[in-house]
Amino acid sequence: MKGLVIVYTGDGKGKTTAALGMALRACGHGMRVSMLQFIKGTMPTGELAAAEHVPGLEIIQLGAGFIETDEAGRPTKRHVDAAKDAVRTALGKMESGDWDMVILDEVNVALSRGLISDSEMKEVLRHRPPSLTLVLTGRCAPDWLVDEADLVTEMKAVKHPHTRGMEAQQGIEH
Repeated sequence: MKGLVIVYTGDGKGKTTAALGMALRACGHGMRVSMLQFIKGTMPTGELAAAEHVPGLEIIQLGAGFIETDEAGRPTKRHVDAAKDAVRTALGKMESGDWDMVILDEVNVALSRGLISDSEMKEVLRHRPPSLTLVLTGRCAPDWLVDEADLVTEMKAVKHPHTRGMEAQQGIEH
């Protein structure tokens, strides 16, 4: 089977959810899926709890949580270090041969916020085995990544309860 590079981006809700749906489908066919979360820290989420019941699916939170910045507006070292560790972990997962699909959740945010560089992301793409499907989620996917991908879906925000002051809902946002 030929693997694909798939990007879910845009300002609308549903990028991680779409990737999880693809992961569930893959696991249903006996494939093994590793989702590496680049931004979420140790936040308990429904997807983490559900993954414990899906054979072949692992979800690892590698980020340091919501991105903090210094006085100049740059991400703090703690966040940059966590993202660089996540890239190393992604390369290890991809090169291990143990996985059919690797999902880099919120990696586009890590790119757009300067936690990782374009050259680091291009290195990840260069190391993707031809049979591995690589799914990249998050807002602000750069144009070069959109051009490189085999499939790109842009989620568009039309309406969201957060804009009306509603708190995040368990089972919907986390």
